[in-house]
Amino acid sequence: MAWTTPRLDPERSRRRQQLLAELAGARAVRQRERPQRARSERLRELIATRRRVAG
Repeated sequence: MAWTTPRLDPERSRRRQQLLAELAGARAVRQRERPQRARSERLRELIATRRRVAG
């Protein structure tokens, strides 16, 4: 028996794409409003990564 993937509902796919776009837009606005926080979060991530690699 052949494996078949279920067809995705086009309306559901459209809504999902719309939701993902809205989330990305909200994230961009949030980062513009608080650029210092975004930079400090990114810096913490880089430090943690470096510690994992070095340690």
